[in-house]
Amino acid sequence: MSRLQQGISKLNSLNNQGGGSLSRLSAPSFGTTGPGGGNDKKFEELKRQIHAKLVERLDFGKFKEMNSDVMRRDIRRAIEHLCDTENPLLSRPERERLIEEILDEALGLGPLEPLLKDPSVSEIMVNGPKKIYVERRGKIEKSEVVFRDNDHLLQIIDRIVSKIGRRVDETSPLCDARLQDGSRVNAVIPPIALDGASLSIRRFGTTPLKLEDLLGYKAFTPEMAMLLEGAIKARLNVLISGGTGSGKTTLLNTLSAFIPGDERLVTIEDAAELQLQQDHVVRLETRPPNIEGKGAITCRELVKNALRMRPDRIIVGECRGGESLDMLQAMNTGHSGSMTTLHANTPRDGLARLETMILMAGADLPIKAMRQQIASAVDLIVQVNRLQGGPRKLTSITEVMNMEQDIIILQEIFRFRQLGVDQNSRAYGQFEATGVRPSFVPRLEAKGIKLPSNMFAERVLMKD
Repeated sequence: MSRLQQGISKLNSLNNQGGGSLSRLSAPSFGTTGPGGGNDKKFEELKRQIHAKLVERLDFGKFKEMNSDVMRRDIRRAIEHLCDTENPLLSRPERERLIEEILDEALGLGPLEPLLKDPSVSEIMVNGPKKIYVERRGKIEKSEVVFRDNDHLLQIIDRIVSKIGRRVDETSPLCDARLQDGSRVNAVIPPIALDGASLSIRRFGTTPLKLEDLLGYKAFTPEMAMLLEGAIKARLNVLISGGTGSGKTTLLNTLSAFIPGDERLVTIEDAAELQLQQDHVVRLETRPPNIEGKGAITCRELVKNALRMRPDRIIVGECRGGESLDMLQAMNTGHSGSMTTLHANTPRDGLARLETMILMAGADLPIKAMRQQIASAVDLIVQVNRLQGGPRKLTSITEVMNMEQDIIILQEIFRFRQLGVDQNSRAYGQFEATGVRPSFVPRLEAKGIKLPSNMFAERVLMKD
């Protein structure tokens, strides 16, 4: 018999003997996780007491080596026993809800568990213990879920970050982490967060969206998809530009599916989000400094190291600083077909952002030399935007041309033009071909990639 089973047996024995009356326990109450949960005081009190009994009798820290499914099953049995012995008048729905909420608090992320189990929730935003918002289908709405208090929220944050060997406290009040399903987490606690701890969870599906999914959502057109597929297979260097929550990482995941399976890929990220489907992938992740401010591994260091790992392509989840210069140099020195993302609202803004980040690297380059480096490295800029009402669209595919004097010439191939908003305040518009034939078409043809001759003719491709 395992230690956990022994503990549960002891717990059941005590209750059978009447020596462990729940009425004598005092433990903090849970946060509510369902409609009307805060109004049912008896339900909340019973839940509080049963949870306190489990915490008192079972040392969960000793059972980390156990299979999580086995531990959850055994603890569930103990809770079921307590429900039967302490309050036989519970209805079946109340009993099941009670069991699930206690399990979530003991083994999961407490009040957040129902939201994490909801596939329609793409983002969870916690603004203190009593204000929790979620994004569903591109729209933000307030959730009925709440935490008991700020300490309760801090316990859940600590549970998240401790699983990956990080910590968050007053000396280090900022932390990036990720959940087991790959969701990205950012936590900010007092004294930086003035109204209580703040938690943001960017969720990613268990299986990445495929090209057919994005086409079904009308994120872009088949013609645009054909061009992007050809560009990836022909090893063009691609920069994905967009704002926060616009779908940059999702698009990067989708485009990476076009990379041949026999190539060696090295991915570099601050928080692992990419879900590449190829076998030959080396995943690198930055590391923050320890409590003494030492031991940090930056994105720039990882990009430099990746060049020594014999990669065919380097994929940087997001360029934010000096690593941009190293990434451009890699693109210019035999690692064609590399990809990265950055935050910008237009392709032209993306180039300006690149210049700023190169300066952050401490490079003392003249403006013209800097822009020549960019123009020779980047072949294609793919712009994505989140429009009013929530739809995410690929709004521009732009080719980076040569320099004319001190200016980088851009040539837009496809675009999305917004025409207005509907009665639901949701933006609508149409995808258009600009009539420009990209100069890299011969590179595609040299790789055996044939595109329809009329594909770039000026016309409306699709209305949304």
